[in-house]
Amino acid sequence: MTTYLLRRLLQAVLTLFVVSLILFGLISVTPGGFMTVYAEKSDMTAADLARIRANLGLDDPVPIRYVKWLGNLLKGDWGRSLTSKRPVLEEIGSRLPNTLLLMSLMLICTLLVAIPLGILSAIRQYSWLDNVLTTIAFAGQSLPVFWFGLLLIIVFSVLLRGPDGKPLLPGSGMYTLGEPFSLWDRIRHLILPVTMLTFVSAAEYMRYMRSAMLDVIHEDYIRTARAKGIQEWVVIYKHALRNAIIPLVTLLSLDLPSLFAGALFTETIFAWPGIGRLYFTAALKNDYPLVMAILTIYSALIILSNLLVDLIYAMLDPRIRLS
Repeated sequence: MTTYLLRRLLQAVLTLFVVSLILFGLISVTPGGFMTVYAEKSDMTAADLARIRANLGLDDPVPIRYVKWLGNLLKGDWGRSLTSKRPVLEEIGSRLPNTLLLMSLMLICTLLVAIPLGILSAIRQYSWLDNVLTTIAFAGQSLPVFWFGLLLIIVFSVLLRGPDGKPLLPGSGMYTLGEPFSLWDRIRHLILPVTMLTFVSAAEYMRYMRSAMLDVIHEDYIRTARAKGIQEWVVIYKHALRNAIIPLVTLLSLDLPSLFAGALFTETIFAWPGIGRLYFTAALKNDYPLVMAILTIYSALIILSNLLVDLIYAMLDPRIRLS
């Protein structure tokens, strides 16, 4: 196990190095470049732009710039945002709690909905309930996220009104401006974005759960457990679920980086001040230090999540052995 872990960690470091090299190269050749933020200012002269280019090190060749960026990165210096002038890590740190709150609630709601419904759909295969759940799942996978989000805003924030004449649910932000902190106010602002993310994610997870459960419940050890007179719910939740949930663990582990990256469309549509919206704004304004930092952290989390998947496999299924 130790040898395997060391080998995988070495592969992860090399993979992250190659990914960061590719990302830096792509950003360096992007039309507009780093100077777009400054060139758009009317009071900037050619001399000012030349001085800024020199200060940012943009006159150096791309390989030298990458080595300098990597060296600063290893020292903990991720650079400064070109728009806010704040350190990149401060920008990310100020948005990360908001994204973690939104995505954690979405993940919890998704699992609470998808796993029971996926099991129910499998044990009631081809019944009217299975057909209804399958139709809903296909709808959740097919609906465009941005369209569904706008539909929720139109219905619950524009058409439907509360007794006081205000929108039934707020359609943007994470709290009401100008009002003191209220837990209920925060919950109301979370309802629409969490609902949208849960509906889309649960549809995919439910289909995986149904398919995996169908593969397991016809195995010999399940028939043996039933022949022993064990109660059906014990057979399903103690024996079948343990093995059926392995494919879902794979999907879940690969989705863990989204807890950091957030949901770009959702955070943008609902004006949620998270990492996804920060990345979208930074990309529009050509804030490349911020874009590079977010992409690098996201890439690292994806690589680590793949390693986590292999370790969880070994814990869930004793038949899997890591050499």
